[in-house]
Amino acid sequence: MSEVNIEAWLGDSVDAPAAIVSREYLTPVEGKDGVFFPPTFAAAENSKEFPGGYNINELGPGENVCLVDTVGSQANRIEPMFATGEYAALVPQLVVEAGTKKVSILDAGHRAGDAIVRCSELKEALQKAFQALKMGDAMPLAKLAPTSLVFGVWDSRDTQAKAPRLLAATIRAFNVSKLTRSAQYNPAIEYVEEGLLEETEDKNALKAYSERGFRHVPASATHGGVIAKGDIRREVTLHVAALRLLRATTDDETRKLRAYLLGLALVAFTKPAVGYLRQGCNLVLDGEKRPESKVVFPDGRREDLL
Repeated sequence: MSEVNIEAWLGDSVDAPAAIVSREYLTPVEGKDGVFFPPTFAAAENSKEFPGGYNINELGPGENVCLVDTVGSQANRIEPMFATGEYAALVPQLVVEAGTKKVSILDAGHRAGDAIVRCSELKEALQKAFQALKMGDAMPLAKLAPTSLVFGVWDSRDTQAKAPRLLAATIRAFNVSKLTRSAQYNPAIEYVEEGLLEETEDKNALKAYSERGFRHVPASATHGGVIAKGDIRREVTLHVAALRLLRATTDDETRKLRAYLLGLALVAFTKPAVGYLRQGCNLVLDGEKRPESKVVFPDGRREDLL
């Protein structure tokens, strides 16, 4: 693509980019036919709608898409980068002491709207910042908790102020086959036969024995992971159009605000995919497919970012 004119991105021109998008192709460390484990989710209130387990949506005969890492999970994996190394100088380091623990706002799941922050001495300052955001001025929040504007925030338990995500990433696998697995737990000794526990038929007592590891416990047909017959894709979107919705009290302050947030968002945008997501789900880049990055314009044009 031609040389990037960042100043044009920050203004309100109709020809400014709508977004920057990136697509990375991933594969399990075991190989393309390797088994990996998506997250499991609780059942919906109406279990007929979603019985719980893996989030796999059927798209038609033989086609489906499986959620491997959610938008929220990806944000929580990326955001803490701003608390380490050279990146720490880019944002305020707000840390809340709670009992014997210290929690960075960058590790709080709901960011500036999190309960742990709302119950600290930051409460009043953040409340004023959220109120200013509702009135159209994002600068106070950017000075306190800029990553809340990059990754999105909702002050759901107080002012109800919201800011959409500028950066959103997710990982999905296509056309997966779901597996099951079974296991058998065997205690080290036969506790009842050895006279260490009383023999009983009481269900509550037997349940307690099992919970404490004193009985044989089978586990049949539990979640066994999936095999992807199609791509595993990590897709990242930096919504430049959403950035241009953020304003300050003057045009000059608005430009500074947008430039700062765009810089943070671009740093987060270029962070490599986190490979180890959870037990049984260690993903790496697919060496046979190159990542793709595009600048997308309102008229549908797509230009290579690099």
